[in-house]
Amino acid sequence: MPSSRLRPFLRLAPVVAAVVLLPSAIAAAATTEAADVLLSQGKPVATSSIESSSYTGAKAVDGSTTTRWASAEGSDPQWLRIDLGQSAAIHRVLLNWEAAYAKKYRIEVSEDGTSFTTAASIDTGDGKIDDLTGLSAHGRFVRFVGLTRGTSYGYSFWEMQVFGTTDSSGDTQAPTTPTALTAGTTTGTSVALSWSAATDNVGVAGYDVLRNGVAVATSATTSYTDTGLTPDTTYTYAVRARDGAGNLSPASTAITVKTAAGGGGAFVLAAAGDIAERCTASSSSCAHVKTAKLVEGMNPAAVITMGDNQYDDAHLSDFKSYYDTTWGKFKSKTHPIPGNHETYDDTPFKGYEDYFGAIAKPQGKRYYSWEMGNWHFIALDSNDFATHEFGPDEQLSWLKQDLANNTKGCVAAYYHHPRWSSGDHGDNPDSTDLWNTLVANKVDLVLNGHDHNYERFVPQNADGNADPNGPVEIVGGTGGANLYDLSPAHDTTAKLLKTFGVLKLSMTDTSFQTQLFGVDGKVLDSSPTYTCH
Repeated sequence: MPSSRLRPFLRLAPVVAAVVLLPSAIAAAATTEAADVLLSQGKPVATSSIESSSYTGAKAVDGSTTTRWASAEGSDPQWLRIDLGQSAAIHRVLLNWEAAYAKKYRIEVSEDGTSFTTAASIDTGDGKIDDLTGLSAHGRFVRFVGLTRGTSYGYSFWEMQVFGTTDSSGDTQAPTTPTALTAGTTTGTSVALSWSAATDNVGVAGYDVLRNGVAVATSATTSYTDTGLTPDTTYTYAVRARDGAGNLSPASTAITVKTAAGGGGAFVLAAAGDIAERCTASSSSCAHVKTAKLVEGMNPAAVITMGDNQYDDAHLSDFKSYYDTTWGKFKSKTHPIPGNHETYDDTPFKGYEDYFGAIAKPQGKRYYSWEMGNWHFIALDSNDFATHEFGPDEQLSWLKQDLANNTKGCVAAYYHHPRWSSGDHGDNPDSTDLWNTLVANKVDLVLNGHDHNYERFVPQNADGNADPNGPVEIVGGTGGANLYDLSPAHDTTAKLLKTFGVLKLSMTDTSFQTQLFGVDGKVLDSSPTYTCH
């Protein structure tokens, strides 16, 4: 899931009150309860999970309504914990939700970060701003616990704000600065840190861990393992001590650590294009029923579709009657793109967008990117280039910027119209700009549909010649639509088949390998294991 999901505002549940929270009003919101102050902003945060490195817990307390925390998708429960630095009376908690909201959740408070009591319990959340006032709780740690998701995503909010009054005893002396910060075991996604203890006139209550200058966690001991990191990336760490009154020491001398190239992030994806003819299981020849069973057997972490998801004109009624009965079972973990048949609806793309909802345009366009493990995936709408009606220049500019911003070690792209094909449609020069941009940026894998056959190429360069530095292109228009006749194979074709089937993509942090499974469950083609560029 990565993204900027949008959803319409709905009616608030009776237990919460509506608040319009403008960015300039974040700090000012503390004045809504007399004597209470905003306690949470900039404080250390720990989370049960994050969707990606772009959506860390610190984003929920940074005072900005354009950055957010997002948990891993599709799993309950999830939590986010804020360390206020000292004990306080908690009177109010405000949650400014993004699209991925909670139907049921609790706000909990703890003195020690281990034993929590419930301060508020919400059973009818609807995703608007939740302003929980009149609370009577006390503690140093405040935790949101999501119990039931309101969407197929995880949990995500722009800001979590905690208001109240601290228990400061008048102690104004800060602890000494921690020393001897060192990094121990380092993997692709974690760094183990340790340091020498600080001293304080009353007592050290804990240590803030700063990553790249931002507090990301609090440790009660002199060690901490930072997780959820990006492989092959450099981070700067420092620590500071705090006492019970909230006094902070200066930050320690910083150290620089680089994560390993791989992080053990192996996963499996299923992929196909050209899927649902208007037929059902009542017909023994209905292929999308059979290919859906292949996907189910793979149990993939995510599903990729390469366009022409529904035939013939991709009306919403057809999606509901056919695609939804088979491949629709995997809708919550599908990352789709449209093909030319999605443009044939009375209003182009309407059936596609109405059926897939937010996942059709997770970043506001029919093209977007998302990440899993050490992989960056780019979903493109090649209709822009095939028809020249929907702004190919805009999408191409976005693609170049998205590739420039990428920090992952492996990259895959997918779109409907293949640049190279030995199928009925043949090579598609309209996709030249897409292909050349992907080649120039050393993309590893390109998936296409459009031709109703299977074709795997060896790595190729911009001219379609064999080149180990180019992407592996696979045409996988095998999801269920009537098959096409084949033309003579290209010189760079590794395998060409007229068959139904589903691609199984086995990905690691540094490599990938592909297999085509036929509807009889047999492996019809296996690629070599390719190392990412």
